[in-house]
Amino acid sequence: MRSSAIAAASAVLVLAVAGCSGPADDQDATNGASSPAATGAGPAPSSSQDRESEQGVVGTVVRFTAGDASVDVTIEEDTPATRDFLSLLPMTLELEDFDVSEKIAYLPRELDWDGTPGSDPEDGDLIYYTPWGNIGFFYDATNMGHSDQVLHLGSYDATESELAEFEGKQTTVETVD
Repeated sequence: MRSSAIAAASAVLVLAVAGCSGPADDQDATNGASSPAATGAGPAPSSSQDRESEQGVVGTVVRFTAGDASVDVTIEEDTPATRDFLSLLPMTLELEDFDVSEKIAYLPRELDWDGTPGSDPEDGDLIYYTPWGNIGFFYDATNMGHSDQVLHLGSYDATESELAEFEGKQTTVETVD
């Protein structure tokens, strides 16, 4: 009788151990939730941050504001420079005129732009100039040609006189939700 009790207990123990492991397990070991394999649901939906990363930065709107003046820039390319520029936001800059062709501002640090192609700037382009580490709103790109040092960040719609409202003023730069 004692040997049959031991055999029964051994059988129960073997079944209990077998039931606690392997692919038939319905519970995720880390949080007690049903595993996707057990429910047939597939992978869990990604977080909103993951979806934003998958969609990239194209279409992001960045607003420059100084007093009552504001200009929106639309990011049109997903590049290392645009992603790094966006990582700096929000920030405050001060714009100044440069060469009667663009309004520029110096960023708090240089952008990581390795792998970002150069551009042929046009009026209405927000650019990053790699040698100086500044951004620029081109309003007169006449006689500008392609340069590997001028990186396109986005486009805006404002006149030179509208941009002049930013000169010498603290300008807030932030993304628009």
